[in-house]
Amino acid sequence: MAVLRAVPWRYDLPASLVVFLVALPLCVGVAVASGVPAELGLVTGIVGGLLVGALPGSSLQVSGPAAGLTVLVHEAVQQYGAGALGVLVLLTGLLQLAMGALRLGRWFRAMSASVVHGMLAGIGLTLLLGQLYALADRRAPGTGPEKIAGLPALLRDAVTGAADRGALALGVATLLVLVAWKYLPPRLARAVPGPLAAVGLAAAVTALFDLPVARVEVAGLLDVVQLPDRASLGALATTAGVGTVLAFTLIASAETLFSAAAVDRMHHGPRTDYDRELTAQGIGNALCGLLGALPMTAVIVRSATNVQAGARTKASRVLHGGWLLLFTVLLPGALGLVPLTALAAVLVHAGAKLVPVRRIAALCREHRGEAVVLAVTAVSIIATDLFEGVLIGIGLAVAKSAWQTSHLQIGVEERPAAPGAEEAALRVRLSGNATFLRLPRLLDTLERLPADRPVELDWSGLRHLDHACTVALTTWAAQHRARSSAPLAVDPPLPTVV
Repeated sequence: MAVLRAVPWRYDLPASLVVFLVALPLCVGVAVASGVPAELGLVTGIVGGLLVGALPGSSLQVSGPAAGLTVLVHEAVQQYGAGALGVLVLLTGLLQLAMGALRLGRWFRAMSASVVHGMLAGIGLTLLLGQLYALADRRAPGTGPEKIAGLPALLRDAVTGAADRGALALGVATLLVLVAWKYLPPRLARAVPGPLAAVGLAAAVTALFDLPVARVEVAGLLDVVQLPDRASLGALATTAGVGTVLAFTLIASAETLFSAAAVDRMHHGPRTDYDRELTAQGIGNALCGLLGALPMTAVIVRSATNVQAGARTKASRVLHGGWLLLFTVLLPGALGLVPLTALAAVLVHAGAKLVPVRRIAALCREHRGEAVVLAVTAVSIIATDLFEGVLIGIGLAVAKSAWQTSHLQIGVEERPAAPGAEEAALRVRLSGNATFLRLPRLLDTLERLPADRPVELDWSGLRHLDHACTVALTTWAAQHRARSSAPLAVDPPLPTVV
């Protein structure tokens, strides 16, 4: 009872209702776009609220099915079947539990921000491209390049009327409502979330005029829950299946912990414990896997809504899961009124918001190398798949960092001739970091030195000298002394090469 009295209900109760209204259409839309029954998205949202919401970690961020995993989940369902999804998500949860126990949560903050934003941009563009076809009640091609190649034909069908005009008009109208909603008076815009208003209006128009458009198919929670069986374990017997699990784990964990960092900047309450939050997500994904539901992450849209609605404790996110459960149990038939084209519009809007246009513009002005990493990551995801695209982005970010941190300054200057010496000595000064990446330039400079002049090699300014450069300098010094009669001084002496 003391715990209940400690909850600031006048803040958390209204906030939970706002989060529920935002989460409802997104849970359904993500599930439909993933190729699974709509109820499975609600199952993940319920688990994210009632279970993960009550666990320690972050106090205000909200978990559920995320648009960021839609593309990968759809590929997994197409390749292994909906029955195998539970096993993949279960193993994802177990990996997250292991990482939380090993206290690896904080290391996700070391991920390159450009790779993360490139990942989100690639996911957003892939989601957007696929759902453009769903707006016209068309089946989207399988790969990103095929989706792009098919856009001219889709546009031609939309203009000529070959596409379903009713579905297209309803989807475009829903999209316009979503875009225009933020320009309404703040009091109205905050009272009813944009996604709920847009989907609700589309459902009302569909029911009122009995439009012949595809709608969400409703079965019920117990009918769609599917426990993992022996046949579904076959997905783990392939390299692609293991890669899918790793991709689920990496993306779900990264999105959760980056969301936690963003939410912490939005309020003055307790900070997130990253390892506990990763453990909580692992418990939630393990349960979602046992139920055959979608994978979950902490979602920045719902989390930001929770903070902006005035939530003070984790009670608001737990209550939002309760509202999702009550709605699914008491009003399942309401989902059957929702047209698929309206959900496609919600996901087109969500996909576009994942593309960080302002960040890309800022990077192009100030950090072009980071902008290249972001763009390459996004394009790679569209051209290949999510896992390979992220690996390409990480590889490029590591290569870029290695190149930037291996700066080597080489200065060659002529010193005054010593008393009694016939010629002035050439002094070569090295500073910075001497790594194998700069070895060609270093050797080119040294090998151009004249053999008949005294040389002083000063490498005391080096912060780092790797083994490859040590071997190269030692070899060059030995060869220079062998072919030159002029003295060579090395300060400090080079280390012995093993």
